[in-house]
Amino acid sequence: MDQPPESTLSQALVLPGFTVRGLTMPELRKDPIVGRWVIIATDRAKRPLMRRKESCVDALPGSLCPFCEGNEDKTPAEILAYRARESQANQRGWRVRVVPNRFPALQVDGHLNKRGDGIYDRMDGIGAHEVIIECPQHKESLTELSEDNLREMIWVYRDRLVDLKKDARLVYGMLFKNVGSQAGASLEHTHSQLIVTPIVPINVQEEMNGSKAFYQYRGRCIYCDIIQQELHAAKRIVLESSHFAAICPFASRFPFETWIIPKQHGSHFENIHKLEVEDLAGVLKTVLCKIETALDRPSYNYIVHTAPFDAQSLPHYHWHIEIIPRLTRIAGFEWGTGFYINPVPPEQAAEYLQETEVRCSS
Repeated sequence: MDQPPESTLSQALVLPGFTVRGLTMPELRKDPIVGRWVIIATDRAKRPLMRRKESCVDALPGSLCPFCEGNEDKTPAEILAYRARESQANQRGWRVRVVPNRFPALQVDGHLNKRGDGIYDRMDGIGAHEVIIECPQHKESLTELSEDNLREMIWVYRDRLVDLKKDARLVYGMLFKNVGSQAGASLEHTHSQLIVTPIVPINVQEEMNGSKAFYQYRGRCIYCDIIQQELHAAKRIVLESSHFAAICPFASRFPFETWIIPKQHGSHFENIHKLEVEDLAGVLKTVLCKIETALDRPSYNYIVHTAPFDAQSLPHYHWHIEIIPRLTRIAGFEWGTGFYINPVPPEQAAEYLQETEVRCSS
C-alpha cells in the first residue's frame, strides 16, 4: 500500500475498456440510509498488488525494496524518524520511520468544504495517510523484531496521534497493520499505517454507543467487566501480563480472532503510559508469535481501537487492539445480514493459542 517508485507503478484495477477517472482530491460521501461514510480515492487504483509469498524485490522488478535502509529516496520525505543522533533526515541511521503514503486515501492539504447535494452529504477528502516503517532491515514479520524495536514502534504510534490531534479538522486516528496479500498488503517489509479522518467511522461509533449504553445502565465500563469476567472464567484467555489481557472474544467473528485489552481503564491509546508500552511490546510479539506458529503464518490484520480526538477521557470506552487472522472469507450471507459465521469456537481457539509454544527472536 505503499511506496513503489513512480516508474514501476502497475494498475491494480484493470478492466477492458474501463479507465478510472481521477478526482482532483479524494472525497468523502455519506450513505443517507445507514450513515456510513465512504472514501472515493481514485489514486488508490494505482497501487501495485502483492502476489502471495512474493518478496518486495519481486514486487518491484528492477528495483530494491523502498522500505529498506539505504532506499530512503524511494519514499516521500519522512514525517518522523527515530534515528541515530548524528544521522540526517531521509538518510541511513533510522530505527523506525514515518512517511506519507504515496497513494493516500485522504490528503492533508485543503479545507473540508462540507456541502449537500440534494439528500446526499459530501466533503473533500481531507485527512492524513501515513506509513510507519517498523525497522530498517528487510523483515517480513513483527515477530522478527526485538522488543526494544517494538517499543519504539508503539511510541511512534503514540507520537503521531498526539501530533495529528492538534489539527482541528481531524477527528479520528485509525492505526492498523495489514500482513499478507489476503489481508490487503502490497509490500512485505513489515510496516503499519495510520489514516486520520475528519469523521468518526461508523464501526467505532457503534462500539462507543454500545459501551455508553452499558455504562448508563450499569455504571461500569463494559471492557473492564469483560476483562474481569474473562480472567475469572479462564476459558478464552490467550495470555495475561501485568498490564494486559489477550483474549479470544466471546462472540468472535473470525477464527482465532484475538483482542489485547489493557487492564487499566483508558479511552485514548495516545495516553498510554511508559510501563504499558514496555509490557505491550512483549504481549503483542508473543500473541503474534503464537498466531504465526499455530496457524502457519496466516495473513492477518490488526487494528488499534481508540476514542476520537475531540472526546475527553471517556469512562465508558476502553482502547484495545483487535487481531484478525484471515482464515475465512466474508461471503453473501455475511454481507447481506451483518452476521458472521465462525467455524472455530473462541474457547477452543484460546486454548490452542495458549498451549502453543513459541520461540520469538529477541
